[in-house]
Amino acid sequence: MEVAATADSNSIASSPMPQHLQALERANRVRLARAALKRSIASGEVPVTKVITECPWQTESMTLSELLRAQSRWGRTRTRKLLASVGLNENKRLDTLTERQRMLLVSQLRPH
Repeated sequence: MEVAATADSNSIASSPMPQHLQALERANRVRLARAALKRSIASGEVPVTKVITECPWQTESMTLSELLRAQSRWGRTRTRKLLASVGLNENKRLDTLTERQRMLLVSQLRPH
């Protein structure tokens, strides 16, 4: 009986991180990666059109509005006007765009 108790306490000590801590760790990783990407977009190092077409892992759940506003001189009004012109909601997530919607959005962004 004593051996079983020892085995149980060892399995608890060596068990993986609790789920809520894993989720928190992932959220922090995504948040930091997004912040770095937004800085790169704002500085012009990474074109927003490339992010839209490639949809990297850190942008999968990002909204179109959040992504477009990461660009220099892009605020809420400019973002809304562009998205309205292509018929997309500003709260639409990047990973839910169809290929046609991606190409339409990219074509509207190229002249800017």
